[in-house]
Amino acid sequence: MKKVVTMGEIMLRLSTPGYKRFTQSESFDVVYGGGEANVAVSLANYGLDAYFVSKLPENPIGQSAVNSLRRFGVNTDYIARGGDRVGIYFLETGASMRPSKVVYDRAHSAISEADVEDFDFDEIFKDAEWFHFSGITPALSDKSAELTLAALKAAKKHGVTVSVDLNYRKKLWSPEKAKKVMTELMEYVDVCIGNEEDAETTLGFKPGKTDVTKGELELQGYKDIFKQMKDKFGFKYVVSTLRESYSASDNGWSALIYNGEEFYHSRKYDIRIVDRVGGGDSFAGGLIYGLVSGKDFKDALEFAVAASAMKHTIPGDFNMMNVDEVMTLVEGDASGRVQR
Repeated sequence: MKKVVTMGEIMLRLSTPGYKRFTQSESFDVVYGGGEANVAVSLANYGLDAYFVSKLPENPIGQSAVNSLRRFGVNTDYIARGGDRVGIYFLETGASMRPSKVVYDRAHSAISEADVEDFDFDEIFKDAEWFHFSGITPALSDKSAELTLAALKAAKKHGVTVSVDLNYRKKLWSPEKAKKVMTELMEYVDVCIGNEEDAETTLGFKPGKTDVTKGELELQGYKDIFKQMKDKFGFKYVVSTLRESYSASDNGWSALIYNGEEFYHSRKYDIRIVDRVGGGDSFAGGLIYGLVSGKDFKDALEFAVAASAMKHTIPGDFNMMNVDEVMTLVEGDASGRVQR
C-alpha cells in the first residue's frame, strides 16, 4: 500500500441533536474530527496506508480520539502523547436559510503547544509518497506554524509530494498573518487546494465576479488566478471547489483544476445536505487518492467531487464511502435507490 501522511489537530465535536439550536439542546452528540484527520480517514477507507501525525494528551479523551482513527484503519504510530487537553468544537447544524454555527474551544490544545522535537520527521516521511496539511494547522499557534514548516522541509528532503488545503479560519488568525505565514509555506507545496474565499484571504488572489452567496460563478476569473498562482508558486496543480450556496440545506457542488496547460471543470452535483462539515476534507482525500493511484488529473478531480458530494449525506466529520461506492456515482448512478 502507498504511504500517505497527514498532520494536524483532531478535536472532540459536540453537536446539537438534529437541527436544534444551542439554546434548545440539553445534550450533545459526540464524534471526533478535524481537517487532516478527516483526510486520513478517507484515504484509509480507499485502501491507502494513511498515517495521521498529531499530539494528544495521555488521558481517556485523548485515547478516545486515537481510537476513533484506529477504528477506520488510520495508522496512529506517529501521534505524540502529552499536553493538557483535546481541542473541542461545538456545532449547531443549520437548515434552509438558517446557517450552521461553530463555536471553538481549542486554545492550548496539545498539538498547538507541541514542539518540533516531539516528532521524528525522518522516520515519519520514510517511504512516504504524499504529505497533506491545511491552513488550519499553522494558524493554531506560532509553535504550530514552526512545526508545519519543519514537516514541510522534511517532506521535501525525502522527495514527498505535498498538498495543502488553504482552509482560512478567521477565528484563529488575521488575514495579514495568514498571508505572511502561508506565503512562506507555499514554497514547499505541489498541489494547492482552496475555495475562492481561502485563495483571496490567505494568498491575495480573487476570482473575478464570483459570489457564492448568490450562486454566481465566473469561471474565467478562476482561470486567471490559477495561472497567477502557478506562476508565483510553481504549483503542479491548482484546484478549487465550487460551492453554490442556495441555502444551508441545498448546494451546488463542483470543482476546477489547472495543470499549467488545461483548465478543467468537473461535473456539478446538486446536493441535499445532511452534514456539511468535512466536505472539503473529503474532497482533498478523494483528489489525493486519485492522483496517488495513478488517475489522470481530470479523473482524479471527478472522483474527488463525487466523494465529497457523498460525504455531505453522512453525519459526522468523516467520509465513510469506499472506492466502489464513489465510482458508482462517478459513473452516473445518482438515483439513491435501495441496494439489496
